[in-house]
Amino acid sequence: MRKKIICFSERGRCIAEKLNREYEAHGMEPAECAPEGYSADDFVREGFKARSALIFVGAVGIAVRLISPYIKDKLSDSPVIVIDDAGTFVIPVLSGHAGGANKIAATVAGLIGAVPVITTSTDVNTAFSADVFAKENALGIADRAGIKKVSAKAIEGKRITLSIKDYPPDEPVDIIIADETDREYDLLLKPKMYTLGVGLRKGKDEGELSAFLLDVLGRAEITIDDIYAVSTIDIKEDEPAVKAFCDKYAIPLITFEASVLKRAKGDFTASSFVEDTVGVDNVCERSAVLAAGARGHLVLRKTSRDGMTAAIASRQA
Repeated sequence: MRKKIICFSERGRCIAEKLNREYEAHGMEPAECAPEGYSADDFVREGFKARSALIFVGAVGIAVRLISPYIKDKLSDSPVIVIDDAGTFVIPVLSGHAGGANKIAATVAGLIGAVPVITTSTDVNTAFSADVFAKENALGIADRAGIKKVSAKAIEGKRITLSIKDYPPDEPVDIIIADETDREYDLLLKPKMYTLGVGLRKGKDEGELSAFLLDVLGRAEITIDDIYAVSTIDIKEDEPAVKAFCDKYAIPLITFEASVLKRAKGDFTASSFVEDTVGVDNVCERSAVLAAGARGHLVLRKTSRDGMTAAIASRQA
């Protein structure tokens, strides 16, 4: 996930610089610093649009006022973290679980020698968190209202029951992990059953690629929440448009060398131009199937538009 940082004083600037030095020293990507005089409103607006992690060095109140017009959904809001001007505390303010703000705050605190201030109930009570469980296991949350019910039960110290392999369950449970259900439950978590293979010309616009991929998914009647991973050839791994799409929707990016793509099993749409350019006759279909695993198969073949290609594979047999 991309990280952006903004500060409002000289002390804040020193903390931001220290953080980025530590990021680099530990082999992590540094945060993009807002230049001096850059509009804080633009910083927030652009950050939420890209779903970047936003780090403020300053008062919590400043951050709260700036982000308030953009807060919409706990499962899709940008993670927001605040560091005080003395570099003493690091506070995740928004999207602590789904966006990973709590983990980012813990990392930042460790790097600059500060104290992470975590306030989410399940964390401070060391209780089970349904949304963290979903994120760590690549599961989509079908009925987000159930998160509160399950979390409340966990905080009270009550047992949380899940049904995963036994479906439908013999008795009511707290969480069902399945595609469909007609039994009683508090929360339904859905496996992300599709991979999205992508190919593109160098330097494609971020907005253009995003619009194309969302259109492809829409025509296949598959939502972005159903996507387990985006896949492509390794030489496209650093394409800004691909990285921006994955960052915005918090989807892992899986890449393959041309030699590996050639070994994908199946009937693929071959292109001599693509083979001459990147060393394999098809990128989107082959990478989608490989990323889907041993049972992967195409459900949407290569779709092309203006130097971009996409294909969808299912992870189910």
